[in-house]
Amino acid sequence: MPYRPEGADQLAFLDALFDAGLLIETGVDGLYGRNGLFEDVIARFDELVTRFGRDGRPEVIRFPPGMSRSQFEASGYLKSFPQLAGTVHSFAGDEAGHRDLLADIADGRDWTGQQQATDIVLTPAACYPLYPTVARRGPLPAGGLLFDLQSYCFRHEPSLDPARMQMFRMREYVRIGTPAEVTEFRATWMERGKELMQALALPYELDVANDPFFGRAGRMLANNQRDQGLKFEMLVPITSSAKKTACLSFNYHQDHFGCLCGITTDAEETAHTTCVGFGLERVALALFRHHGTDVAAWPAAVRETLWGAP
Repeated sequence: MPYRPEGADQLAFLDALFDAGLLIETGVDGLYGRNGLFEDVIARFDELVTRFGRDGRPEVIRFPPGMSRSQFEASGYLKSFPQLAGTVHSFAGDEAGHRDLLADIADGRDWTGQQQATDIVLTPAACYPLYPTVARRGPLPAGGLLFDLQSYCFRHEPSLDPARMQMFRMREYVRIGTPAEVTEFRATWMERGKELMQALALPYELDVANDPFFGRAGRMLANNQRDQGLKFEMLVPITSSAKKTACLSFNYHQDHFGCLCGITTDAEETAHTTCVGFGLERVALALFRHHGTDVAAWPAAVRETLWGAP
């Protein structure tokens, strides 16, 4: 039977996922292993997203889950979301420092004192490495560009909510071009997002949203984002019916990344960008939440959508 956590807490759903073997504990909240069934569901949904977006003939790029620290600094992410950022550090000491490190570990002390930041930062969103890449190509061709991205991403927000992982996969379609081109693309995908949710027999609602900007100034940015309708989310109840989870997002950046990275159209105007994001783990969790952990018992139409057979 489907697991129904109505009135239960997030920990109950997380325990159910552990008990079913779908997620594997690591000892860190929000950091989990996934079993083969969980991965197969993600792979099938990923293929479904590809089918829905194939007509646009996007250029496929797969960046690693780390990006250049200098590009990350230039992106302005730390100005808006310092609480979510993650950096990669490495040992930078000498032999004496190594002995001290081993002694600290043996004595249960903090051993990270001689770690120094590397030139790699954990990728916060799949599209972040794309914009400087596109800028280096020069002006956009007529009609702009469309990209298909996927990457593991990191956000430092440990939680017992299984739908709020610290390391997760994000699939994105990114459209770069004129304001008319990118807003039309986003509007089209808002409708396609509804079709996706209906094909998976998942309850959803589309609503205006905002990013978790940091601090007092961030609250003003969040209000402006909502007032201008720059961000919409496809919300599905996963761990709570009262507070639904964003499984798809539709973001219009206006000319933010165009100005930041120097991306111009063929008419030498600053390019606008929009991205459609798919939270792969979140959609898988939504499917297990609403259809149960026994995939063989899922609705025939959903199985046919994902596996091609009821």
